[in-house]
Amino acid sequence: MGRRQTSLGDRARYVFDRRLARSTGTLLSWLALGCLMIVVPVSALLVWMDPHAPRSLSGRLTAVWRTSAETLRLGVATGAPPRMLLSVLLGLIALLCVSTLVGVITTGLGDRLAELRRGRSTVLERGHAVVLGWSEQIFTVVAELAAARAGRGRGVVAVLAERDTPEMEEAFAATLGELRNRLVCRTGSLTDPAALALVAPGSAGSVLVLPAEGPDADLEVVRTLLALRPLVGTGTGPPVVAAVRDRRYLPAARLAAGSRGVVLETDLTTARLLVQSARRPGLSAVLRDLLDVAGAEFHIFEARDAAGLSFGEIALRFESACVVGVLRADGHALLTPGRATVLGAGDRLVVVAHDDTAESPAGRGELVDATAFAPLGPGAEGPSRVLLLGWNRRAPLIVDLLRRTARPGTVLDVVTEPDDGAVRTPPERPEDSGRLDITCHVGDLARPETLRTFDAVGYDSVIVLGPDCGTGVRRPDDRTLLTLLILRSQEEESGRALPVVAELCDHRSRALAPLGRAADAVVRGELTALLMAQLSQNPALAPVFEELFATRGGALGLRPAGQYVLPGRAASFATVVAAALRRGECAIGYRAHASQTPYTTQTAHAGRGDDGVRLCPGKSERRVWAAEDEIVVVSAPPGEHGGGADARQELPRMRRQTETSDTPAGDPPEGQ
Repeated sequence: MGRRQTSLGDRARYVFDRRLARSTGTLLSWLALGCLMIVVPVSALLVWMDPHAPRSLSGRLTAVWRTSAETLRLGVATGAPPRMLLSVLLGLIALLCVSTLVGVITTGLGDRLAELRRGRSTVLERGHAVVLGWSEQIFTVVAELAAARAGRGRGVVAVLAERDTPEMEEAFAATLGELRNRLVCRTGSLTDPAALALVAPGSAGSVLVLPAEGPDADLEVVRTLLALRPLVGTGTGPPVVAAVRDRRYLPAARLAAGSRGVVLETDLTTARLLVQSARRPGLSAVLRDLLDVAGAEFHIFEARDAAGLSFGEIALRFESACVVGVLRADGHALLTPGRATVLGAGDRLVVVAHDDTAESPAGRGELVDATAFAPLGPGAEGPSRVLLLGWNRRAPLIVDLLRRTARPGTVLDVVTEPDDGAVRTPPERPEDSGRLDITCHVGDLARPETLRTFDAVGYDSVIVLGPDCGTGVRRPDDRTLLTLLILRSQEEESGRALPVVAELCDHRSRALAPLGRAADAVVRGELTALLMAQLSQNPALAPVFEELFATRGGALGLRPAGQYVLPGRAASFATVVAAALRRGECAIGYRAHASQTPYTTQTAHAGRGDDGVRLCPGKSERRVWAAEDEIVVVSAPPGEHGGGADARQELPRMRRQTETSDTPAGDPPEGQ
């Protein structure tokens, strides 16, 4: 192989680089030599081209010296050589002093600007939203708060975290786009009251505390809530919404948050969503639509002239708002009450609507076609087979929820990786005996033959879990995506739609997930983030969400349309609402089959997403209802509306039961 020819330019650059890299003195020497090589010849040309220059050689050389010295600011004294050297020395000293002064001023200003950019000034806003902490929920929370406040003109969102401000701003810009006009970032410790004062929580409209990853994340939330107490006050301050991961820290977090605080548990909320989505694919899309600011949301309407009327009469009085409950005058929320429940003075309506503007009541009873009602039946599902792939800290909660709510004879097969450790399931309670038969297996989920052994297409639902964030796995979603890819391959081979729900850590992974027709993906913490944003904007909804999510007071679900109206019949949505009331449920929308289109549409909120979910259609909207269609309902517990003992689940509430009680509501009694 021939030797490569080196050009003269390459040699010159190489020699120059080697000389510059030796020391600072060498660099200064080369710099001085380079300046002289340019200044002296140019000065000589100027002198020799000047018609008024001295005629003698010594005079011209003196003129060259003066011009060069003035250019380099080294003094212009002439005469004996010692005098000229002293002039040069004096010029160098002056240059050194001026350069040092300029450097000090530049460094000081640069440090001050960098400190200001790191976010050390106090926020002067009022009524703003304050977000404390940094986790995977931060982008969802900030996006929802910014969108809500932009539409209502309520100021900015201030974020305080233990990260550099430029780093946070770059992360928000990369994920959410341009939010600088409504976003202020500050750097500081969440447990330091002086750092918390930078975002002015006392004058804020709401304060949100996010849990981070790590073994002490929940303790950090409790410490942050304690540090907030002297800044936000106890009685008249802004509402505080916080979240913890472990149920053990809920009592302490609720006590630290005070009577105006709401504390959620992220792991339990995610587990409930996974279980519900596994049974009814598409439910996560309904929840996202209900909780984000862009779609239909829960609102509180004043019940004008409704005192003395029954809930059944009120439910059909609004065209596009779906009434789902009553907020009593004492603050108690009653979701899906019986049709005969009478509203009292001071009661307000809990509705699902596209905005918080109460529409004028107008009777819609004439739209109900009783001949299209489906016959009343139990509609109960039998036992099912569930496959759980993977194990993490939410897996025991999922097993416990399945055990509490499964039909007797339900089978659960658990397949874990060899490095997942021992599988520990919650102890079985006497009342749950015989409901769930659990079998544990160990296998490599990255190998297709492992899933072929269990014949995934033979299960009624499959739940895929990935490793927890912060466990040393750089991208925890990679293993989940690989498992989904194998399941999708089996689905295509069998030709059967496989109901799969996968838990993802990063919201960007949802676009990469190979999901089939009946598959769904739940982003870990997304529902909690949306719920926190909703509660921070409207604290009056706290008792509503307590009933909907924290306990089994009301449950969101998807039911076959054939349970409400006769398949193949054209009927209005008011007919569906009336049929749901007969079953003790409140219909708030539907999920259309892919092949169906509306019969006629008479609603201001037209349009449907790719998932087919349509919330709050007009009562007058008519369509041909197919057996494959599903109705979105809010249902009551089995113990109400004539069905057995009270079946409330012993799950923790979001708030303290009373302002004076130190015992968290909803915790199970000892021994259970």
